[in-house]
Amino acid sequence: MAGHSAVRRVVSLVPSLTEAVAAGAPELLVGATDWCEHPAGLDVVRIGGTKNPDLGRIAALAPDLVIANEEENRAPDLGALRAAGLEVLVTEVRSLDQAFRELERVLVRGCGLARPGWLGDAEDAWRDVTAPGPPRRAVVPVWRRPWMVLGRDTFAGDVLARLGVVNIHAGHGERYPRIPLEELNACGADLVVLPDEPCRFSADDGPEAFPGLPSALVSGRHLTWYGPSLTRAPQVLGAALAAAGR
Repeated sequence: MAGHSAVRRVVSLVPSLTEAVAAGAPELLVGATDWCEHPAGLDVVRIGGTKNPDLGRIAALAPDLVIANEEENRAPDLGALRAAGLEVLVTEVRSLDQAFRELERVLVRGCGLARPGWLGDAEDAWRDVTAPGPPRRAVVPVWRRPWMVLGRDTFAGDVLARLGVVNIHAGHGERYPRIPLEELNACGADLVVLPDEPCRFSADDGPEAFPGLPSALVSGRHLTWYGPSLTRAPQVLGAALAAAGR
């Protein structure tokens, strides 16, 4: 779609995109999910979760544009919003380069905004990244009970690769495979990366499942969100990964 000044009311179904719009034009946002926690104090109507949005409430807000993501939101919900006559922009983000392109598409072409300075800053920050030392082979859990890990073709996997971390399950047929814990411990990894979302891994909940394996406790927002957090992500993630090597 082409950006135009008529977009004055936006509903966001993606926390990353909510933050991206709010960074420069919070007045556009009239609705967001319960999981849209950044920026703090955002004053909009809450429309439920990413997987179970209140479609009637969204329609009642009469947005000019609904912004969504093919992974975070369900196709039937997006189809129902379109059937209700709403314009829905759906992003696909499976790599860092794709994230930059999609952010520009949402903000400039979708919302009709000027290209934000932070987007250029984020591109610069990642352009200068060099992996410290030899690659480290990692298991990257995203859930437990059951255990699920990063598989193929994921944004977070690409982010880690640029920081010198090779996702050991990147060649798996599924994007988020369920793999028994005993198999994860026997796969030959030399690092486990534990983000604090979507599962809230912490020093007391996660590392104990991987005895003898260094654990990197990382910010899930900096690993999985595509928005203003990308400007500091190399520094924040790099520090957490380096700490796991000591």
